[in-house]
Amino acid sequence: MKRTAVDDIPPGLMEAFRTSSEVAIDCEMMGLNPHRDRLCLVQAINDKGDVAIIQIDENKGAPNLREILENPSITKIFHFARMDCLFLRYRLNASVQNIFCTKIASKIARTYTDKHGLKELVREFTGENLDKNNQSSDWGKSELSSEQLLYAEGDVRYLHKIKNILTEMLVRENRMHLAQASFLFLPFRIEMDFLGYDDVLSH
Repeated sequence: MKRTAVDDIPPGLMEAFRTSSEVAIDCEMMGLNPHRDRLCLVQAINDKGDVAIIQIDENKGAPNLREILENPSITKIFHFARMDCLFLRYRLNASVQNIFCTKIASKIARTYTDKHGLKELVREFTGENLDKNNQSSDWGKSELSSEQLLYAEGDVRYLHKIKNILTEMLVRENRMHLAQASFLFLPFRIEMDFLGYDDVLSH
């Protein structure tokens, strides 16, 4: 099915998102500096398979998306949540609650490797190759290509499965408490990033 970008989670999908236990989220930006670079796209998929690809207009905001992000009863699954949530804080003033970060979970569970990128996780856990050719494309265009939209959806399509597999590994290796503590700390780390703090644990 051909995807199109919208300016917020459509009203017709809000009930499905509100009643979801988990929503996978990914962001596309013009760069990696939230002071300078614009948040362009947020893609979301709930545990029922409903997809919303949201082209961000910072003047309008995205109140439906922000409601889901700040709902503490819904787990938000990210890969590298620290960066995405920092942009969401800067550009939508959204304080994301109840985070599961697959990158953190991978680093705690998969100590047999130093490869924790989403592409590596998708390959190991699904046997598929995630196409990253559009990762560095121009996400600020008013009209995104079908290839960009397909890439954007692919970045969230596998996150629910990856979360489930990593959770099984964390439980099996008796490391789930470490991951949970890390996730609970993330909103505070993101707020410290927002306020300009460096690593407060460094010498």
